[in-house]
Amino acid sequence: MHTRILGQGLRVSAIGLGAMGMSQSYGPNPGDRDAMIGVLRGAVDRGVTFFDTAEVYGPYVNEELVGEALAPLRDQVVIATKFGWRIEDGRSVGLDSRPGQIRRVADASLRRLRVDAIDLFYQHRVDPDVPVEDVAGAVAELVQAGKVRHFGLSEAAAATIRRAHAVHPVTAVQSEYSLWTRDPEPEVLPTCAELGIGFVPFSPLGKGFLTGTVTAATEFTPGDVRAGIPRFAAGNRAANLALVEHVTGLARAKGVTPGQVALAWLLAQHPRIVPIPGTRRLERVEENAAATAVPLSADELADLDDLAARVGVRGDRYNQHHMSMVGR
Repeated sequence: MHTRILGQGLRVSAIGLGAMGMSQSYGPNPGDRDAMIGVLRGAVDRGVTFFDTAEVYGPYVNEELVGEALAPLRDQVVIATKFGWRIEDGRSVGLDSRPGQIRRVADASLRRLRVDAIDLFYQHRVDPDVPVEDVAGAVAELVQAGKVRHFGLSEAAAATIRRAHAVHPVTAVQSEYSLWTRDPEPEVLPTCAELGIGFVPFSPLGKGFLTGTVTAATEFTPGDVRAGIPRFAAGNRAANLALVEHVTGLARAKGVTPGQVALAWLLAQHPRIVPIPGTRRLERVEENAAATAVPLSADELADLDDLAARVGVRGDRYNQHHMSMVGR
């Protein structure tokens, strides 16, 4: 596995692993906790060093899972987690990035993750009621106290990134980015490149759509978040298959998988980009890691670059409520 540097010298594997799906969002949760621990530890054996979780995943149980799995391998891994939600009675009920709340979340996450310091601490969503300068200042205090090593933002606008970075250096920005979600390209990616900030795409495989495993006939199981996403509605999904068919054709010609093409395209966009595909299966970890060795020619990259505009993408990537919380 190749490595990359996000920002502020934070070196990680070129492909990370998003752990959220091991605890929520994609249908019935895995009943075998030991199996998920095996996937996380097996990923390290295969060169993955960058793991992503959050207090709100579960809530809490995902951090506990990641903490238990990676405790014996602590010196080999970088663990990112997130703050920014108010959690009551086992569910998130709104945003909360007040400095006192950030400090409380940090202490609780340290315990659940079984670490002395959080490697990368993201604000999960920008809180319009708390100036980002106050957020950055609170994280800076945690860095000075040795509880946090690096500061990150998730789904933030370019202007917000600049304001935060002026108070305390931002190491990474995490947002959805893939062949069918190109929102960061006009402003956020250039800002990150200018400031030396890494960029971490979540859902780099389009929540599974870009792997070719979701079809017009797919019926999502209860608890699968995709059932409520406009882009996955039956009519939109059928229209969006044209994009996947193009990626699948290129993958077939190269003797690789569609998912590997999608990840290789992301890696080619900038050397500070580190995708974090999620999975519950070790064979998918291996497949995703192998994307670092998939060559794409200049012509193939150019063709993929304008694919979404040429083919078109129907439907928003979130429902209306969640769309209101991104790009602030």
